[in-house]
Amino acid sequence: MNMLSDIEIARSIRMKPITDIAASLNIPQEDLSLYGKYKAKLPLSFIDKKNIDRSNLILVSAMSPTPAGEGKTTVSIGLSMALNKIGKSSIVALREPSLGPIFGIKGGAAGGGYSQVLPMEDINLHFTGDFSAVEKANNLLAALIDNNIQNKTNNLGINPGSVVWKRVMDMNDRSLRQIIIGLGGSANGVPRETGFDITAASELMAILCMAKDMNDLQQRIGNIFIGYTYDKQPVYCRDLKADGAMTVLMKEAIFPNLVQTTEHTPAILHGGPFANIAQGTNSTIATYTAMSLSEYVVTEAGFGFDLGGEKFLDLKCRNAGISPKVVVLSATVRALKYHGGIAIADLKKPDLQAITNGMENLNKHIENVRSFGLPVIVAINRFATDTDDEINLVKKLCNERSVQAIPVDVWAKGGEGAVELAEAVLRIAKRDPVPFKPLYELSHPIEKKIEKIAKNIYGASQIEYSKKAISDLKSINDLGLAGLPVCIAKTQKSLSDNPALLGAPHDFIFNIREIEIAAGAGFVIPISGEIMRMPGLPSIPSAEHIAIDDQGNIAGLF
Repeated sequence: MNMLSDIEIARSIRMKPITDIAASLNIPQEDLSLYGKYKAKLPLSFIDKKNIDRSNLILVSAMSPTPAGEGKTTVSIGLSMALNKIGKSSIVALREPSLGPIFGIKGGAAGGGYSQVLPMEDINLHFTGDFSAVEKANNLLAALIDNNIQNKTNNLGINPGSVVWKRVMDMNDRSLRQIIIGLGGSANGVPRETGFDITAASELMAILCMAKDMNDLQQRIGNIFIGYTYDKQPVYCRDLKADGAMTVLMKEAIFPNLVQTTEHTPAILHGGPFANIAQGTNSTIATYTAMSLSEYVVTEAGFGFDLGGEKFLDLKCRNAGISPKVVVLSATVRALKYHGGIAIADLKKPDLQAITNGMENLNKHIENVRSFGLPVIVAINRFATDTDDEINLVKKLCNERSVQAIPVDVWAKGGEGAVELAEAVLRIAKRDPVPFKPLYELSHPIEKKIEKIAKNIYGASQIEYSKKAISDLKSINDLGLAGLPVCIAKTQKSLSDNPALLGAPHDFIFNIREIEIAAGAGFVIPISGEIMRMPGLPSIPSAEHIAIDDQGNIAGLF
């Protein structure tokens, strides 16, 4: 029997008008900025501090990602639908997908099966234009920088070789990673080396998702560090007087987007920073809005808990003044077998020993959640090839660590497939809340903050800094930015900085190559290994399978 694809399932759902979804949240139509029948932007006026304090935030994270997929978004959507199904008021708050991976190797990114956000095609393709606004504002600053460098009468004396700001584009295009601009004579600018990042990897995307309101957005944009003058004075975006115009370009992008799930649960999607280089979660504004409008808010953080989860807590929650009541770790039998040493081609074959071996990865993530003082539940995202013996083994091994592991089948069953998980979440959320404990104090030196994360969360025994990283530390201290939190950029494929090390590596040396300044976002970025900020396309891109017919029906968004 052939299973329907995600896009076929999405198209089979009869969506409700977005005005009806808004009405279920007591939002009148006149407060919506409509983008057709099924999408709308919400004003910031619904953010209510008292309601936020009463709401229950649930974080969905995962074990270390594998090529087999762990289904965090699918689990998040299914859990929110299940909470509504058992009589609670719930909203799911997610990131917006980037276009680049959709046309590259990933396909659609809005959940899967009967646990999706809709309209799936629109969400994956342009949506409400937020990424475009970030792109345009980012590139306006780049144009103003180069214009100031070329200007002979009204310039800041920027040293072109010190400029760290890059242009961005929301598409995978490896040819733009490293380029030279300004060729063709003085009328075309001053030649210098630069490059493009993908939009989701930009500091401006991180800023959008850290900002609390319009004023905060503009202030953060003004704080963007650009480089130095020839006499070694720091230059910020505000020095170019670019912050006002950039904020204007993002005046609509700051408003969160309301859509619906396959079961008409309200979903708020906003922002999309990657977790291996930024905070990896939806905007503070989106989370505030969801918590203001709903009793239970389910949200996710990108990749494993070592990346998205730690940053969600130490960066986003610390800045926003919020704390999750419980963390749900998404795991799969296939991922456990992969971390237990089984090849991708053999993951569908039953193998209890491989699951036992692979549990060391999940166990480390459980330990990491607990290090923040938060309760944890494991959601076993079930696939058709999983056997009962395998599922029961995972439950047994988790129980040995006093962790409840609950199978979910939201891909095939929607909210019904996560009712048991929803009931377990409710039991924990009803307890007296214990706010998470940050991993480090902001007053700690940057090196101490890095050490806390690398040793406690990743399992490293020591940290080594390159000469460039040591120089960067000095610059950070000289600029008075040592009090910022850290957002470590590393591979998502391993708890370590070596993508080949699966399971739970320990006693390794964690290498810091350089440390970037993201003063606008409000953190510094220690970089370990090679982090790809402008992905390339695979030999057979997903774009080759995407098409549209005369009726406007899109195919190929898996």
